[in-house]
Amino acid sequence: MTDWALFIPPDLAEFERLAEQALLALPDPYRAAAMQVALRVEDFASDVVLREMEIETPFELTGLYDGIPLTEKSVLDQPLGPDAIWLFRRPILDEWADRGDIPLGDLIGHVLVHELAHHFGWSDDDIAEIDPWWE
Repeated sequence: MTDWALFIPPDLAEFERLAEQALLALPDPYRAAAMQVALRVEDFASDVVLREMEIETPFELTGLYDGIPLTEKSVLDQPLGPDAIWLFRRPILDEWADRGDIPLGDLIGHVLVHELAHHFGWSDDDIAEIDPWWE
Protein backbone atom coordinates (compact mmCIF):
# COMPACT_ATOMS: atom_id res chain seq x y z
CA MET A 1 0.00 0.00 0.00
CA THR A 2 1.28 3.49 -0.89
CA ASP A 3 2.03 5.76 2.03
CA TRP A 4 0.36 8.95 0.76
CA ALA A 5 1.67 10.88 3.74
CA LEU A 6 5.05 10.92 1.95
CA PHE A 7 3.68 12.83 -1.05
CA ILE A 8 3.05 16.53 -1.45
CA PRO A 9 1.67 18.34 -4.49
CA PRO A 10 4.18 20.14 -6.67
CA ASP A 11 4.83 23.75 -5.70
CA LEU A 12 4.72 26.60 -8.23
CA ALA A 13 8.36 26.12 -9.26
CA GLU A 14 7.95 22.39 -9.89
CA PHE A 15 4.69 23.02 -11.71
CA GLU A 16 6.45 25.54 -13.96
CA ARG A 17 9.19 22.98 -14.62
CA LEU A 18 6.55 20.47 -15.74
CA ALA A 19 5.03 23.11 -18.04
CA GLU A 20 8.44 23.90 -19.53
CA GLN A 21 8.96 20.18 -20.18
CA ALA A 22 5.62 20.15 -22.02
CA LEU A 23 6.79 23.10 -24.14
CA LEU A 24 10.00 21.29 -25.01
CA ALA A 25 8.01 18.20 -26.00
CA LEU A 26 6.06 20.08 -28.68
CA PRO A 27 6.75 19.02 -32.29
CA ASP A 28 9.58 20.91 -34.01
CA PRO A 29 7.48 23.23 -36.15
CA TYR A 30 5.74 24.64 -33.06
CA ARG A 31 8.30 24.48 -30.27
CA ALA A 32 10.42 27.53 -31.18
CA ALA A 33 7.39 29.78 -31.73
CA ALA A 34 5.75 28.57 -28.52
CA MET A 35 8.89 29.39 -26.57
CA GLN A 36 8.35 33.07 -27.51
CA VAL A 37 5.18 33.22 -25.41
CA ALA A 38 5.72 34.08 -21.74
CA LEU A 39 4.72 31.31 -19.36
CA ARG A 40 3.24 32.22 -15.98
CA VAL A 41 2.15 29.85 -13.22
CA GLU A 42 -0.02 30.94 -10.32
CA ASP A 43 -2.19 29.09 -7.84
CA PHE A 44 -5.38 30.77 -9.12
CA ALA A 45 -6.49 33.44 -11.57
CA SER A 46 -6.85 36.87 -10.03
CA ASP A 47 -10.22 38.07 -8.78
CA VAL A 48 -10.19 40.69 -11.55
CA VAL A 49 -9.79 38.04 -14.26
CA LEU A 50 -12.48 35.85 -12.72
CA ARG A 51 -14.91 38.80 -12.57
CA GLU A 52 -14.12 39.86 -16.17
CA MET A 53 -14.73 36.31 -17.38
CA GLU A 54 -17.81 35.93 -15.15
CA ILE A 55 -16.37 32.82 -13.51
CA GLU A 56 -17.84 32.11 -10.09
CA THR A 57 -15.20 29.82 -8.63
CA PRO A 58 -11.46 29.97 -9.28
CA PHE A 59 -11.38 26.18 -9.72
CA GLU A 60 -13.19 26.57 -13.07
CA LEU A 61 -10.23 28.19 -14.85
CA THR A 62 -7.16 26.03 -15.50
CA GLY A 63 -5.42 28.25 -18.04
CA LEU A 64 -5.62 31.56 -19.86
CA TYR A 65 -4.07 33.12 -22.94
CA ASP A 66 -3.37 36.83 -22.52
CA GLY A 67 -2.42 38.56 -25.75
CA ILE A 68 -3.33 39.14 -29.34
CA PRO A 69 -3.53 35.96 -31.44
CA LEU A 70 -0.98 35.83 -34.25
CA THR A 71 -3.85 35.63 -36.75
CA GLU A 72 -5.06 39.06 -35.56
CA LYS A 73 -1.77 40.91 -34.96
CA SER A 74 -0.95 44.01 -36.95
CA VAL A 75 2.21 46.08 -37.27
CA LEU A 76 0.07 48.91 -35.92
CA ASP A 77 -0.55 47.09 -32.61
CA GLN A 78 1.18 48.65 -29.64
CA PRO A 79 1.74 45.75 -27.23
CA LEU A 80 1.11 46.48 -23.58
CA GLY A 81 3.21 43.48 -22.60
CA PRO A 82 4.31 40.12 -23.90
CA ASP A 83 1.80 37.53 -24.99
CA ALA A 84 1.48 35.17 -22.05
CA ILE A 85 -0.02 31.87 -21.08
CA TRP A 86 -1.19 31.53 -17.52
CA LEU A 87 -1.50 28.09 -15.94
CA PHE A 88 -3.39 27.86 -12.68
CA ARG A 89 -1.89 25.19 -10.43
CA ARG A 90 -4.71 24.51 -7.99
CA PRO A 91 -7.49 24.03 -10.60
CA ILE A 92 -5.22 21.79 -12.67
CA LEU A 93 -4.32 19.75 -9.58
CA ASP A 94 -8.01 19.50 -8.72
CA GLU A 95 -8.88 18.23 -12.22
CA TRP A 96 -5.95 15.81 -12.12
CA ALA A 97 -7.10 14.38 -8.78
CA ASP A 98 -10.71 14.12 -9.99
CA ARG A 99 -9.70 12.35 -13.21
CA GLY A 100 -7.20 9.99 -11.65
CA ASP A 101 -6.36 8.49 -15.03
CA ILE A 102 -3.47 10.53 -16.48
CA PRO A 103 -0.06 11.75 -15.36
CA LEU A 104 0.02 15.34 -14.11
CA GLY A 105 2.56 16.37 -16.74
CA ASP A 106 0.22 15.18 -19.50
CA LEU A 107 -2.65 17.26 -18.12
CA ILE A 108 -0.42 20.32 -17.83
CA GLY A 109 0.67 19.76 -21.44
CA HIS A 110 -2.96 19.49 -22.56
CA VAL A 111 -3.92 22.79 -20.90
CA LEU A 112 -0.79 24.42 -22.33
CA VAL A 113 -1.59 23.28 -25.89
CA HIS A 114 -5.17 24.52 -25.52
CA GLU A 115 -3.87 27.98 -24.54
CA LEU A 116 -1.28 27.95 -27.32
CA ALA A 117 -4.15 27.31 -29.72
CA HIS A 118 -5.55 30.72 -28.82
CA HIS A 119 -2.17 32.34 -29.53
CA PHE A 120 -1.58 30.59 -32.86
CA GLY A 121 -5.19 30.56 -34.03
CA TRP A 122 -5.27 26.78 -34.27
CA SER A 123 -8.42 24.90 -35.23
CA ASP A 124 -9.68 21.84 -33.37
CA ASP A 125 -8.01 19.71 -36.07
CA ASP A 126 -4.69 21.51 -35.48
CA ILE A 127 -4.99 20.88 -31.75
CA ALA A 128 -5.80 17.20 -32.35
CA GLU A 129 -2.68 16.84 -34.50
CA ILE A 130 -0.46 18.27 -31.77
CA ASP A 131 -2.29 16.93 -28.72
CA PRO A 132 -4.14 13.67 -29.41
CA TRP A 133 -5.71 13.87 -25.95
CA TRP A 134 -8.18 11.01 -26.44
CA GLU A 135 -5.55 8.37 -27.35
